[in-house]
Amino acid sequence: MTTLAEYKRLLRKEPVAPEIINALAMDERSGAQALFASYKRKLMHSRQQEIMLEKHRQIERSLWPDYPAIAGIDEVGRGPLAGPVITAAVILDATFDVPVNDSKQLTAHRRDQLFADVITNARAVAIGVRDNRDIDKYNIYHATELAMADAVNNLRLQPDYLLVDAMTVPVNIPQMKLIKGDARSISIGAASIVAKVVRDRLMAMYDQVYPGYGFAQNAGYGTKVHLAGLRQLGITPIHRHSFAPVKDILNQ
Repeated sequence: MTTLAEYKRLLRKEPVAPEIINALAMDERSGAQALFASYKRKLMHSRQQEIMLEKHRQIERSLWPDYPAIAGIDEVGRGPLAGPVITAAVILDATFDVPVNDSKQLTAHRRDQLFADVITNARAVAIGVRDNRDIDKYNIYHATELAMADAVNNLRLQPDYLLVDAMTVPVNIPQMKLIKGDARSISIGAASIVAKVVRDRLMAMYDQVYPGYGFAQNAGYGTKVHLAGLRQLGITPIHRHSFAPVKDILNQ
């Protein structure tokens, strides 16, 4: 009789032979049935990932025949009281088979894993950055548009079509604005992960430069710790003067 340890070893080899799966399913030992249940859950998760991947590639697949270099564009950092707005532009091809999703729905560890996958396997990746001074000068919406244009212009490969999450990029390239695009397009989803990881790492660095505001944990958003830091320590060079809580302190 096959031992449980041997079953575990055999199940790690892909593809698993059908006779092994059948033998495991017929094995009445509780340990064998637990292994079989675990294997079925793994198959179901894998299938769900395949379905999600194909769903997120539908828009790109419809466009690739006419536009081989499609860049997904997304931003992060429109709401914080401090730090820049960061945008990312990512060009993928049909061989990219890593399921990505809205970065906000993922753990930090999973985002880091996917960030490495995107950076390694994308055809081109670039970021755009507009700091708090540009945000105060132009307003956050226009600063984000400019940062998106920066990301597109920074790509080493010129895109011939853009998929953009809920905004329009001020560049002369055909584009499609998608509401909740990071959950609908694999390219925008990849861009959301790149932008989020880059900004979180930058804000963690700022936490070392300007301690007391909790930037590593709140990424510059107006949490209790951040607001307490503003009251006690004042405004840093990375705070946005045009945002209400910061403006209120300036006017005191």
